[in-house]
Amino acid sequence: MSSISSGSSGVSFLLVFSCLVLSVLSTIQEHQELANECLLILEFVMIVVFGLEYIIRIWSAGCCCRYRGWQGRFRFARKPFCVIDFIVFVASVAVIAAGTQGNIFATSALRSMRFLQILRMVRMDRRGGTWKLLGSVVYAHSKELITAWYIGFLVLIFASFLVYLAEKDANSDFSSYADSLWWGTITLTTIGYGDKTPHTWLGRVLAAGFALLGISFFALPAGILGSGFALKVQEQHRQKHFEKRRMPAANLIQAAWRLYSTDTSRAYLTATWYYYDSILPSFRELALLFEHVQRARNGGLRPLEVRRAPVPDGAPSRYPPVATCHRPGSTSFCPGER
Repeated sequence: MSSISSGSSGVSFLLVFSCLVLSVLSTIQEHQELANECLLILEFVMIVVFGLEYIIRIWSAGCCCRYRGWQGRFRFARKPFCVIDFIVFVASVAVIAAGTQGNIFATSALRSMRFLQILRMVRMDRRGGTWKLLGSVVYAHSKELITAWYIGFLVLIFASFLVYLAEKDANSDFSSYADSLWWGTITLTTIGYGDKTPHTWLGRVLAAGFALLGISFFALPAGILGSGFALKVQEQHRQKHFEKRRMPAANLIQAAWRLYSTDTSRAYLTATWYYYDSILPSFRELALLFEHVQRARNGGLRPLEVRRAPVPDGAPSRYPPVATCHRPGSTSFCPGER
């Protein structure tokens, strides 16, 4: 099943990636006509493949007890990934219908709605393992991230304000504090468009000092997330290794316990099956007891005349001797009657 699942995921990824490449080529004037023709054929294929997959997934959802019945399947269809698949499927059908009818709207629709195929890239991780991993890393290092972002934000607003005070009279690019905040954001995030630069020496010194200080704090969350991902992946590998070793260890413990509990040579051990095996009657004795009870009910024999089955001479006794019930006129007693 895992190989089939990985194969279907690979085919789905190839179809979606091909559709995205053709969608990009359709925006280039030289390749627009050929890309639109190939993209129309690919859209037909994707509608058939993903439509059948969507229907089969909705139908097979009833195998799970939570999604049985039409209400359960409707609950399954409301899951985020199913909603995304349905939206993309409807959009693809609308685009194909408009394109085959030669509608004027078809050109703009094919160019705009085709990029909804990007949402299909999200469906590759239908179980959400990637997002769960990211969320767990952010949650585990939330305090460190909040601290780094807070200090970086303080550096940003102070640097922008001081550079604004130094440049507002000599540089028209810093005519407002909003322009200075834009410059500070682009500078401290190491993007550096170069559309706004300080002209005064005071502004340049402040920009250089705050850049060295602020970039370190703006780059700090990347290091925190990187180390968090490494630790989380290492923990997952350790958990998988532990799960692989847990089942053989459990089987070994069970086998050792069976060997220990069936060892009748150590009669002093009360944690074995020998004690319980000795006080329980065998199958033959139960059959004889049932036969005597039936005869007693029919009036042929009294219940107190039931005896243990005779053991041949010299044969090892499996159970300890048990007192027999007394007959009328006998002086022996059954256990518990004294």
